[in-house]
Amino acid sequence: MNPNTLWASVVWGAIGSGFAIYGKRQDQPVPMIGGLVMIGSTYFCETALMMSVIGVALTAGIWWLTQRGTGEG
Repeated sequence: MNPNTLWASVVWGAIGSGFAIYGKRQDQPVPMIGGLVMIGSTYFCETALMMSVIGVALTAGIWWLTQRGTGEG
């Protein structure tokens, strides 16, 4: 395993965990599901670049859906 991939996995897993915990505590499904998908994506991405692109896209998607008001329970 490449050290860059390992660090990217740690960073995106931590961000995904934060989204999942926030979504569960605030009873908002979009951050919770997005965080779980972000955690899961770290297992299936083979490079740090791919993991970072997916992580940024998921973060932008979570932010956009939450701003639209669809993230409320």
